[in-house]
Amino acid sequence: MEIELTDQNGIVFTAQVNAKSWRKAETSASEFADWAGAVSGKLGQRTEKGFEVVDAGIQIFEKKAKEVKPDVGETVAEAGASS
Repeated sequence: MEIELTDQNGIVFTAQVNAKSWRKAETSASEFADWAGAVSGKLGQRTEKGFEVVDAGIQIFEKKAKEVKPDVGETVAEAGASS
């Protein structure tokens, strides 16, 4: 499977990912409500549009909501109020 990624400067990175890795990534993406992905590999030869990525791998991660932590001052104030 060939994938193309474009960075914020318009440089295109082209990677060949094997079918097994691609299927695993698709399965992971379908199982997560919110996800992000990463492509790894070695920077290869320059192409007309950018670069190729050699020995590319792909991984999908579940994005979890960050737990909101109360400010330290609020915790101290609450502890003092209950005394």
